[in-house]
Amino acid sequence: MGSNGLRYEIAQTAYIKFILHSLKHPTSAVNGVLIGRISASNDVVEIADAVPLFHSHIPLLPQLEISLIMIEEYFSAKGLNIVGYFHANERSDDNELGGVAKNIGDHICRYFPEAAVLLLDNKKLDALKKSKDRSAIMQGYI
Repeated sequence: MGSNGLRYEIAQTAYIKFILHSLKHPTSAVNGVLIGRISASNDVVEIADAVPLFHSHIPLLPQLEISLIMIEEYFSAKGLNIVGYFHANERSDDNELGGVAKNIGDHICRYFPEAAVLLLDNKKLDALKKSKDRSAIMQGYI
């Protein structure tokens, strides 16, 4: 998976954060950024953490811009950068990345061209609460 032969590896911490953020707000659209780095061999984007952002009013640009600046400053001191974006729609039958989510993903790609955009599958999120299914619950838009 990936462009230009890159692979994307998601650490357990990041995965748990975006899943729990989505499960906590099942009737709201949720989003956040993925934090990580490109491996030393330049063939893997290592997603080490996730920072949940909003669970309502996602298109509020001033709050998003301020959040991205603060996140970038905090994690750059640790040698990490924003490497992607995650999003879950508010409706369980909606598996399309909306215009606002695409714009946010495009904005992140301007600064990190290898950025991943993950859309969480709401039906699988709902099933996760009821079963022990361990299949992936996201779609990648790279």
